[in-house]
Amino acid sequence: MKFYISTKGIKRLTISSSDAGKGLPETSKSTTALSRRIPSRTLLPVALVLGIVLPFLFVRIAFLVLESTTACYSTLDCIGWRFFSGADTSLKLREELSRALLEANKAGNNINEERIGSFNELVKEMTSKRQDVRAFAFKTKAMLLQMEHKVQSARQRESIYWHLASHGVPKSLHCLCLKLAEEYAVNSLARSRLPPPEYVTRLADSSFLHLVLLTDNVLAASVVVSSTIQNSANPEKLVFHIVTDKKTYTPMHAWFATNPVKSAVVEVKGLHQYDWSQEANVEVKEMLEIHRLIWKQYYNNLKGEDFEYDGAHTRYLEPLSPSSLSLLNHLRVYIPELFPDLNKIVFLDDDIVVQHDISSLWELDLNRKVVGAVFNSWCGDDCCPGNKYSNYLNFSHPYISSHFDHDRCAWLYGMNIFDIEAWRRTNMTATYHQWLKLNLESGLALWSPGVLPPSLLAFEGHVHPIDPSWHVAGLGYQYPEVHQETLKDAAVIHFSGPAKPWLEIGLPEVRRLWNKHVNFSNKFIRKCRIMG
Repeated sequence: MKFYISTKGIKRLTISSSDAGKGLPETSKSTTALSRRIPSRTLLPVALVLGIVLPFLFVRIAFLVLESTTACYSTLDCIGWRFFSGADTSLKLREELSRALLEANKAGNNINEERIGSFNELVKEMTSKRQDVRAFAFKTKAMLLQMEHKVQSARQRESIYWHLASHGVPKSLHCLCLKLAEEYAVNSLARSRLPPPEYVTRLADSSFLHLVLLTDNVLAASVVVSSTIQNSANPEKLVFHIVTDKKTYTPMHAWFATNPVKSAVVEVKGLHQYDWSQEANVEVKEMLEIHRLIWKQYYNNLKGEDFEYDGAHTRYLEPLSPSSLSLLNHLRVYIPELFPDLNKIVFLDDDIVVQHDISSLWELDLNRKVVGAVFNSWCGDDCCPGNKYSNYLNFSHPYISSHFDHDRCAWLYGMNIFDIEAWRRTNMTATYHQWLKLNLESGLALWSPGVLPPSLLAFEGHVHPIDPSWHVAGLGYQYPEVHQETLKDAAVIHFSGPAKPWLEIGLPEVRRLWNKHVNFSNKFIRKCRIMG
């Protein structure tokens, strides 16, 4: 062995031996040769790669082994040639899950699985008991069925509560009637004659436009009158005939006596002020009794049904509203008897707002028909959602199904022009009573409770269609679908449905159209805290 050391410093050390390979085994020689062929710089990258790959391989193998206990049919399936791909495993898992879901679907709703209330409970149940995919499918279906039942029950209760809320009289409106009745008693101005003596002759003058309201709602009547006058081109040609019941007569009279309208004439008359014959009184009582029996039978039938929420079942509850039994509502079929001196009138419901001049309505030619009415409303020709004959009449009865088309659009009540002279010629009131008696003989099964169903039958063939822009209805339903442009162009908008604009459940989107005609500066309105 020889050492060579440089004189300039130990910068290089060379060791050489001529006998280095002597006496060593053959394997040592090959190892030495291999170490000479593999540079030391290559070992570091190899070590780094192995340090990264080996943990990944360990995790992958562990995952596949664990997965094989539930998803794979054997461990070899998971660790075989699919080592870096779980595609087949996922496919088999999907197939097994699909089979389990189909089996659960075929089982129907009678599942004996314990109902699970939340997703966390489902996860806990599946992980703690290590159940298979079939159990997962059945437990998931049981949980979804329970949740669906709760949602339907909540929606049904919401609908019923909403329906009940539409029946009540707000405290503010009750207060308004009491304040006005008190004013009528203590203030001579509130008892002044309506209309003033100099305008009495207009009440029967056919050259004026006569508008009729049958209502016991003072605030609603004030909005109808105010909106009509504000949008009229010739308000001095308007004559309003307001008919109310005995209990509302004094507050109604006091309101219009202390809040006189400009130019137009307003007459307020109570039912107790009419002198009808004994025969007419008997007919009215019979009419109300039959309507009461129809209402009672409908209520009993509906109470016995366990109907599910379908998004439109609130319509089933609407015929049970108090308006279905209201005397003032049903007296519209006695308009010729209420106004014997008039030959033509425009009828307005108390839940409407007039947005444009309606004087041209008076000039429409009805082609010798009795009533002019809108059929198709806002959504186009032959489009009348919720307003077809099938929504009012019972087409399971052979007499109805053989005489009427269930898909036919019904005409709209609420803004109509009546040719009373033609009404008297055709004797529509007598026809109306004939249908009432036929319904009574048929077991009260021909139609649902309400004012419109018997009117559809009595006025059959005597209705003249008018342009839909005259009357847009349905704003009192929970989700009105009327476009803003249609609302703006409508001469009359009608809050038909439970959500009247004077109720708290009134829809804010359309309620503003009604509120702008309420006189919020009136002292009685302020005292009773009637707010928009």
